[in-house]
Amino acid sequence: MKIGILAAMDKEVALLIPLLKDMQEIEIDKKKAYMGKVGNHEVCVMKCGIGKVSSALNAYRLIEYFHPDLVINSGVAGGADPSMKVGSLLIATEAAYHDVWCGPGTKWGQIDGMPERFKMDKDVIDSCRKEASPDVRFGLICSGDRFISKVEEVDFIKSVYPDALACDMESASIAQSCQDCGVPFAVIRVVSDTPGQADNISQYKNFWIEAPEKTFRSIKSIIENLD
Repeated sequence: MKIGILAAMDKEVALLIPLLKDMQEIEIDKKKAYMGKVGNHEVCVMKCGIGKVSSALNAYRLIEYFHPDLVINSGVAGGADPSMKVGSLLIATEAAYHDVWCGPGTKWGQIDGMPERFKMDKDVIDSCRKEASPDVRFGLICSGDRFISKVEEVDFIKSVYPDALACDMESASIAQSCQDCGVPFAVIRVVSDTPGQADNISQYKNFWIEAPEKTFRSIKSIIENLD
């Protein structure tokens, strides 16, 4: 299987590169990417950038160049539910926008002509459930163009999506790009901070100081177990 992995930031990509066997650096439309093997799979890791526009554009670049059988969005996310602790791993079952409204007659979060929620690849979810540990959660991730840090921001997201487990700035836009291109998609994110539950700015900074590589290595195990 050919798998593309997109992460928003250089420091996330840097934690993914060591997972690649026989890694080589390439260019995709003047953007750095990294090719290698994980288990029996050919993998391409690329930085997608922060936010919906950058991530959607670079998801399309990756798909056009690499023609993957599956795209995985990886990296960190903010916890949007008390059950999500720093270090918890989220395997998203769905992704949605928390900052979109297309006007009267439409639902909050739904792009015109698109589903209210983007469904993740069932094979990835089923494979992850077989190996799930207590700190792995399955559920909804919500995306928008802002770093969530305040209680009222989390409260608003939960008012629209009561089942939201985490929030980020890229998952839903990459999911939309993949759906347009007919490519299966998955989200595997580790919680770096818990907005509304603590000083999440400090949590976020400390996570990167102490960032346990094992949280990103779990992605390697997940990929190796895919058929």
